[in-house]
Amino acid sequence: MIEFRKVIRDVVEYRYDPLTSEQTRINPARAKRAKQAESDVDLRDIIGKSRVNCAFCPERIEEKTPEFPKEICVEGRIRIGETVIFPNLNPFGKHHGVGTISKKHFLDLDEFAHGMLRDNLNATKNYIFSVHANDKEAVWPLWLWNYMPPSAGSIIHPHVQVLVETEPTPEQNKLLEESFRYYTEGRRNYWKDLVEEERKLDERYIASNSSLSVIAGFAPRGFNEIQFIFSGISSLAELSLEQIDDFADYLTKVLHGYKEIGIGSFNLATYSSSIEGKQDHFYWLNAKLISRPYPKGVYTSDNGPMERLHDIWVVDTLPEELSKKMKPFFR
Repeated sequence: MIEFRKVIRDVVEYRYDPLTSEQTRINPARAKRAKQAESDVDLRDIIGKSRVNCAFCPERIEEKTPEFPKEICVEGRIRIGETVIFPNLNPFGKHHGVGTISKKHFLDLDEFAHGMLRDNLNATKNYIFSVHANDKEAVWPLWLWNYMPPSAGSIIHPHVQVLVETEPTPEQNKLLEESFRYYTEGRRNYWKDLVEEERKLDERYIASNSSLSVIAGFAPRGFNEIQFIFSGISSLAELSLEQIDDFADYLTKVLHGYKEIGIGSFNLATYSSSIEGKQDHFYWLNAKLISRPYPKGVYTSDNGPMERLHDIWVVDTLPEELSKKMKPFFR
């Protein structure tokens, strides 16, 4: 049974993730506090300067980016539409690709087209299968998107990171273990129960179709957290063309919503099971999108000692309010 547990002490809500029991503290009043480090910056200047030597722009990508070995990709780079996937020059994983999303050096949040994201996800699947065909131990895929410098994105040109790991990340492992524990206790799928309960409550539920559901996370790990929960699949490698199409559609809608509420940077992470063996009876593929500080010359980071040293997520946005703001973009 799903339990949305929260305790209110003074003006602070202590919330506990229904699956992992991880703690989040929410105080909406913190959003109004003075941030003395904030300063206005002309993004056009930053974008213009970064474009001059950008290795991901079409006129330099052939010269400035490396190629895959022939066994991964005969042509050297994987291409679909505007997406080009190539090896990361500074990897943090054994199989670590980078995939551009657009030929344009910069896209605002409401400029990402459905087809761009669809092509990027299809190219990502090709990379996952190609890596696994040549390294049978590489079975844990990740699709990560850091948008603009406050997200830790070192290059402004729109791109994603694609990794195929030989072991799950700690968070992947935790989600799988807790999902399996939930299944063994009641022979029910936690993610299916979560979607059904959120739809019934209609406090954080935003939208759904046959492929996936969108909700504002009850105990968010970051500001303005949006969860995407896929129906009936557990791995990125299982995504059908229809599911990719639907995900691209919903993701562009959320990015439009982010733009409308004043967000200028974000992180997106997927949580996939292994590509070997079906695990959808207890686990469904899911992803989280969180906002990061708006790009500025000097800005107040949303990561502090509680997050980094105590594994407690201090947040100033209520998921129920975020859900209300996002729903109009799905009508």
